[in-house]
Amino acid sequence: MGSFSVWHWLVVLLVVLLLFGGNKISGLMGDLAKGIKSFKHNIKEDGDAAMTAESAPPAPASGTIAGPAAATATAAQAAPQNTPRPVA
Repeated sequence: MGSFSVWHWLVVLLVVLLLFGGNKISGLMGDLAKGIKSFKHNIKEDGDAAMTAESAPPAPASGTIAGPAAATATAAQAAPQNTPRPVA
């Protein structure tokens, strides 16, 4: 139950070749190579897109969410002022 020797692997390779044939294995290897090339191409495109996104200036924030400064100003405007007014 130890590791396989070179002869074991050669017999396995021979059985695989007999079962599937040379043409089918060649076609599978070609498809695998196309898949690897496509994967590399897509990774390169993603890297290029990330590089352009990093070099672009950030877009201005848009929306209706107010920050803490705006929340305090709104609360101050809504609260009634109880200060005495000068009489004229």
